Amino acid sequence: MTRYSHTYKTINRLMGKAISRYDMIRDGDRIAVGVSGGKDSLTLLWALAERQKRIRIGYELFPIYVDPGFPGGMAPALAQTCREMGLSLTVDHGRHGPLAHSPENRENPCFLCSRHRRKRLFEISDGLGIHILALGHTKDDIIETFFLNICYAGEISTMVPRQDFFGGRFSVIRPLSMVDENCIRQFAREQQFPDFVNVCPSAGKTKRSEIKAMLLGLYQSNSKIKGNIYRAMSHVKPEYLLK
Repeated sequence: MTRYSHTYKTINRLMGKAISRYDMIRDGDRIAVGVSGGKDSLTLLWALAERQKRIRIGYELFPIYVDPGFPGGMAPALAQTCREMGLSLTVDHGRHGPLAHSPENRENPCFLCSRHRRKRLFEISDGLGIHILALGHTKDDIIETFFLNICYAGEISTMVPRQDFFGGRFSVIRPLSMVDENCIRQFAREQQFPDFVNVCPSAGKTKRSEIKAMLLGLYQSNSKIKGNIYRAMSHVKPEYLLK
């Protein structure tokens, strides 16, 4: 493929827009990037590394993979993919995946696993002296989280493109927060990223998967619905909500 394909240009433009609007990256920043082997995190890492070469703002990237501990893990192959991007992968080996799927915790394994992964990403980043964590969440993830929180948490909330923690000492940024998942899927094919298999027994069986399927039906019925939902989250009229 041509390095600067139409797909890449779209991702780069929307990523740049999000970075600028939410003040995500400044000159001299050291940024941890949570990678999972999925197309979203690999696209984020590749795009940030590519952007690094072409802008005046200088920053460093430190990819981190938290291995959940299932047999047949992807850590060695993922480390090789990062090396091909000119980056060194930090791998944290854990056992939280099997523990989260133990008989004592069958009701909500994804919550425990996700919480542990986020905790370790914070701890590893802090140990490296890094206080910015970039995650590969997309526009689709933000919309899905909005509906997950409505349906299963009874609140109107979602992920935000930039979120500060611990009194502003630590920031989570989501540079792909304006990018459609379909665009990233196309770019991953063009770039021929390895197809890492998610060996988690809950893969494809989560509440998020159910919400994704529901939303897909809506999107197929009207091409404007996804954009309208995304815009609605920043055009809230509190006076028309229950108190």
